[in-house]
Amino acid sequence: RHPLATFFHLFFRVSAIVTYLFCDWFSNSFVACFVTILLLLSFDFWSVKNVTGRLLVGLRWWNQIDEDGKSHWVFEAKRLPTIAASTEAEARIFWLGLIICPVIWTVFFFSTLFSLKLKWLALVITGISLQTANLYGYIHCKLGGQKTISKVTSRLFGTTDVPKRESRRISEDGTEEHGKTGT
Repeated sequence: RHPLATFFHLFFRVSAIVTYLFCDWFSNSFVACFVTILLLLSFDFWSVKNVTGRLLVGLRWWNQIDEDGKSHWVFEAKRLPTIAASTEAEARIFWLGLIICPVIWTVFFFSTLFSLKLKWLALVITGISLQTANLYGYIHCKLGGQKTISKVTSRLFGTTDVPKRESRRISEDGTEEHGKTGT
């Protein structure tokens, strides 16, 4: 069980949203509000990508650049016995937080756009980008990398599997890694 990781998984996300909603009540400085929310979003991105995803659901993703300058996305998923240490409630909290927060930032985007508060638009777009990047990475991890995603999408759209260069390895600690090459 990881109560501290669960707390911080939600703390930075909720704090950024609450600060965005009520910042005008506590401060007249746009810059102070902007920087505070941006820091909270950055802390959230880092903690979810590097800590809570690994601890709560056994997933991790990152990008590597090889000597040739090519970008390699690596998606890592722990085997089932190690994930069993994490509770089902923690996994549910992780996925709900990961899915609901980008939706909330998208609502903020449209409300900012329609209320013509355009100075907040860059911040809201940053919130959407950071939250969606984590969601995208963890969906790739959950589905097992590009190979599984290609199979799922080919079933949905009725296309054949397009072969892609993919790396897959199992490290000493029992984790399985999937890598997609290309940019």
